[in-house]
This record gives sequence, structure tokens and C-alpha cells, in this order.
Amino acid sequence: MNTIPINHEPLTNLKFDRDGLIPAIIQDAATREVLMLAWMNTESLRLTQESGETWFWSRSREELWHKGAISGNIQKVVEMRYDCDGDVLLVLVHPAGPACHTGEQSCFYRSMEFGLK
Repeated sequence: MNTIPINHEPLTNLKFDRDGLIPAIIQDAATREVLMLAWMNTESLRLTQESGETWFWSRSREELWHKGAISGNIQKVVEMRYDCDGDVLLVLVHPAGPACHTGEQSCFYRSMEFGLK
């Protein structure tokens, strides 16, 4: 199993919300397509760093969630970044299948109209 080098210093730069969560944008490392948005807490972040696969905190089920544990659509982590404010993570992955529970490659498969009228 490949693991990502753990550098604990950046954890002090991260800003978790009052529920102890931080949003994580998951992006395909090869295509740069945004696959999904999920939430991480310190435990899911630690598990992600140690396993090299994405782990999240499910707000609806209030439990840790290993992406692909049931579907097989795991996400191998290539790189993890955090933004200039330290309040959002960007996780670049090699996905083993669709990211969305609907079977779509990305959770962002629907478009909205916009513009001035």
C-alpha cells in the first residue's frame, strides 16, 4: 500500500468549523475534473494520510466513511493541498470508478442556467 508522507505541521494551519469539519474538494489528478465535495474531520484526515485512500465524515450518518468501501470505487490519493485561508482542502486522486452515488463520474454532472435577462 502506498502511503502519503505525513507532515503534521500543516494541520496547525487548517481551520475546522465549529463542528470540527473542513470541506474537501476531490479532483481527478489526471483530468483535473472536480469529482465531489465531502467533509473531513481530523480522524478522516489522519486515515486518508495513513492509508492513501479517501476517508470522510458523513454528516447525515454521523460516521466515518471510506470512499469505495462498498462500491469498490476507491480514490487513491496523489496529493493533498489546502487553500490560502486554510479552510478548504483539495485532494487530488486517481479514482477507481465513478465518484457519484448515481453512477456519474462526477457529482457535478448537472448544469444551471445563468446570465442577465
